[in-house]
Amino acid sequence: MTTISITRDTLPDLSKGGAHKYDAGHALVISGGPHKTGAARLAARGALRIGAGLVTLACPLRAMPEVAGHVTAIMLKGLDGPSGLAEILEDTRFNAICLGPGMGLGQITANLAQVALESGRACVLDADALSRFQRKPEVLFGLLHDKAVLTPHGGEFARLFPDLAQVLKDADDALEVKTEVAKQAAARSGAIVLFKGVETVIANPAGRVAVHSATGARAVPWLGTAGAGDVLSGFVTGLMARGHAPMVAAEAATWLHVECARIFGPGLIAEDLPEQLPKAFRDVVSP
Repeated sequence: MTTISITRDTLPDLSKGGAHKYDAGHALVISGGPHKTGAARLAARGALRIGAGLVTLACPLRAMPEVAGHVTAIMLKGLDGPSGLAEILEDTRFNAICLGPGMGLGQITANLAQVALESGRACVLDADALSRFQRKPEVLFGLLHDKAVLTPHGGEFARLFPDLAQVLKDADDALEVKTEVAKQAAARSGAIVLFKGVETVIANPAGRVAVHSATGARAVPWLGTAGAGDVLSGFVTGLMARGHAPMVAAEAATWLHVECARIFGPGLIAEDLPEQLPKAFRDVVSP
């Protein structure tokens, strides 16, 4: 097992991209229905601000007026169920997908996840796209591939990996045990696992493990606010749209997420996070 600490010095060249918007990729974020679109809008804003050349929000037709009133640079498409998603993905320029935030726990969430994953695109699965499979996690694991990133918090991790979560609980949340269970979760699922927390552990199926500790000088207790995780999912999606490998994108997004919270300071709400990225980039992007 290779374990690294995520620091400013381990970040990739975040200027990767091109002069044309399509050179920087096209991210697709899938939204829930009416009155449940906020989480996806946060993810989409994160993907756009972190540098995806284009971001499209796909939402149920009945939610389009609600979403249209909140987005400008983010584009909007009506989504008519799984068949509609398959039709959208006929456009091969969509190269990264984010799904789960605000989607609900119905069967349609599972069906949309299946279409997204079977497309072979880079995918970030968060929130409801994880919890929907808690009764039969093996169904999700059978769909996952090495361009998929799961972003569970502790509760979502326990729904997919109850035995590993119990090991962690019995160990009093020791970092070395969290590192080991994240590694096992990645091997079992066949995907990258970004296990969120004050100490975030990211593992891939090949055994690489990266740790980011938001402690000491990087402690940001105000990051515990509604929607912050949705923004993180958008960050990962946007970096993958730009062409970064999923593990690299997950590591960089985790560092930048905390850095944005540090820049803003107490009083932070989720909407503030993407707007701090320009300041964060000034320190890490190569000229």
